[in-house]
Amino acid sequence: MSVDHYENFPVASMLCPAHLRPAVAAIYHFARTADDLADEGGATAAQRLADLSAYRQDLNAVLVKQAPGPRWPGVFTALARQARAFSLPPQLLHDLLDAFEQDVRNPPYPDRTALLGYCRRSANPVGRLLLHLYGIHDARSLQQSDAICSALQLINFWQDLSVDGPRGRCYVPQLDRQARGVTAIDLAQCRDSPQARLLVRSLVDWSESLMQQGAPLALRVPGRAGWELRLVVQGGLRILEKIRQMDHAALTQRPRIGRIDAAVMLWRAAGMSWGQA
Repeated sequence: MSVDHYENFPVASMLCPAHLRPAVAAIYHFARTADDLADEGGATAAQRLADLSAYRQDLNAVLVKQAPGPRWPGVFTALARQARAFSLPPQLLHDLLDAFEQDVRNPPYPDRTALLGYCRRSANPVGRLLLHLYGIHDARSLQQSDAICSALQLINFWQDLSVDGPRGRCYVPQLDRQARGVTAIDLAQCRDSPQARLLVRSLVDWSESLMQQGAPLALRVPGRAGWELRLVVQGGLRILEKIRQMDHAALTQRPRIGRIDAAVMLWRAAGMSWGQA
C-alpha cells in the first residue's frame, strides 16, 4: 500500500514485521482518509476544511481515550488501539492534518524554505512515525529521515508537474521560477521550453542532494526496515533519473516506475554502501 499523496512512501509491505503491520495500516488509513477529505470529490474548500476539522476532533477524542464520532469509526478505532500500544506522538498526527488543510488552501510557496516547511508537515511525520514504531529516536536518524521524506515529497511534486498544473496546484517555489524566467501561467498550462527544462533540472538536482543527505540512514537501520528504506531511497532516485532521461520535460510527461525499474531499484538497493550514500 502507499499513500497516493506521498506516492513513494511504503506503509505496509512484506518487509514490515508482522507485529508492526496493524500499526502501519492504522497510520495509512488515517492519512489516506484525511487526504481524500482534502482532495477527492467535488466538495468546496470550506466544506473540506470543515470535514478536516471534524476529523481532527475525532483524533483529539481518541488520543484522550474517548469515543470518536460516527463518521469514521473504522479509522479511529484502529488508530486508537495502535496509538495506545505504541505511544504514537500526537503532534506528528496533527502535523499531517495541518498539511492537508494547507493543501486545501493551496497557498503559493515563495521560496525553498517555505516549501520545506510544508514538507515538514506533509511528509516528515510519516518517516518519524515509522522510525518510532521501530524504536529509533536519536537526533541523527530523525534528521536523515526528514531529509529522505522531504526529498520524496519534492520528487513527487516534480513527477506530477504535468498533472498538478492543470489542477491549479503549484509547488514550484516562486524564486526558482522567477530565476529561470518561467511564469505561473507557464506551469499551469504545462508550457515546455528550454527555460522550463532548466527549472526542472535545478529542482531535480536539489531533490537528489537532499536524498543523498538522508540516504546513510538506510545503511544504519537494521533488518527489514533498513532494506525497505533502501528501496524507498532508490525509488526516489529512479524517478529523478527518469526525469533526466526525458531531458527534464516533466511539464509534458509524467515519469512512471515499471517492473524493469523495480528490478533496477532492488539491484541498486543491494549494492548501496557508505561511499555511495
